[in-house]
Amino acid sequence: MSKTETVYVQRFNVFARVLHLTVIISFLTLALTGMALKFADEPWAGAIASFFGSFRVLGVLHRIGAVLTFGYFFIHFILIYQNWRKSDKSFISFVFDKTIGMVPNLQDAREIGQTIKWFVGKGPRPRYGRWTYWEKFDYFAVFWGVAVIGLTGICLWFPTWVTQYIPGSWLNIATIIHSDEALLATGFIFTIHFFNTHIRPEKWPLDRVIFTGSVTLEELKHERPREYEMLVREGRLDDVIVDRPPTWLVIFAYVFGFTALTIGMGLVFLIMYTIFQRTFG
Repeated sequence: MSKTETVYVQRFNVFARVLHLTVIISFLTLALTGMALKFADEPWAGAIASFFGSFRVLGVLHRIGAVLTFGYFFIHFILIYQNWRKSDKSFISFVFDKTIGMVPNLQDAREIGQTIKWFVGKGPRPRYGRWTYWEKFDYFAVFWGVAVIGLTGICLWFPTWVTQYIPGSWLNIATIIHSDEALLATGFIFTIHFFNTHIRPEKWPLDRVIFTGSVTLEELKHERPREYEMLVREGRLDDVIVDRPPTWLVIFAYVFGFTALTIGMGLVFLIMYTIFQRTFG
């Protein structure tokens, strides 16, 4: 290997990337159809319905998106179980692992403070590990959102069955929770998550790692030095060295990524415009 050759390190395998691609497609489907149904009296919602055929079609697509969401949600639980069984740790130790676990810990709290100091020029860039504190927040935001929006969505999808066990008046509460939590999730994903992942200066205009699965070794050293040091310490660095991503995959990453960004941020603009108009107009 020449000194000028770029070395790539795998961060996500094919299965993880396909699973995340399913998350993106299902969430875009749910957000686009759900917000059009929520703001059905707005001209832009009517335009979306016309594009897909009708509001009835939007309802069908919304349910398809829900099925995909429940699918990846349960697959994720299976993966957690399988990865735990492969480890030699107790379940509690596995879940709360400080190096690869997704549960926030004291290191994350320290890195929040270090990040604030870094932002204002009062300290160096934090030495992030496998997962940053904002990625863990995103993870649990999805966990919470799928559980809350999913359960209330089932109530609205199967009202006759559900009201055999709960009072029918509770469906009104389910409607409010489902609608408002979905609005919150849409706003968060298409602003905060998009910024943290793609629009921040060092990743602009797109972080393609979730599509290609790899980053350069220099990126890993700079962005996640604790993960790099862990791989070296455990003798696993050579195991994650991979070839340069193929050109077609890079092109797909940018085309699909920019399409998702455009749809998401465009939808947020329409929602904000509608809320502003209803409040002040």
